[in-house]
Amino acid sequence: MTLFDKMLAGEIPCDKVYEDDDILAFNDINPQAPVHVLVIPKHKVARFDGLPEQDAETVGRLFQGAARVARQLGIQENGYRVIVNNGRDAQQTVEYIHLHLLAGRPLKWPPG
Repeated sequence: MTLFDKMLAGEIPCDKVYEDDDILAFNDINPQAPVHVLVIPKHKVARFDGLPEQDAETVGRLFQGAARVARQLGIQENGYRVIVNNGRDAQQTVEYIHLHLLAGRPLKWPPG
């Protein structure tokens, strides 16, 4: 069971920003920007590699949810970055697909 599974089960707290039937969004505990929100699906998908066809809709809802969070936080006008880390070399630390939504300052490129 991952950290995100435990959050969804209510076993550990999170600083919730947004929730609907499909996603949960919460502030990152180690923010890399003034706004750093993690957006996770309520239906667990570990990685993008070998993503089953039936989970493609889940991923679409994840990105729609990120856009809702951006509107709710008022960051859509100045812009924001959405990051997906997939696998060890990308620094995916939780085997559960999630988006990082970063904003609140000009972000540099390349990131890493």
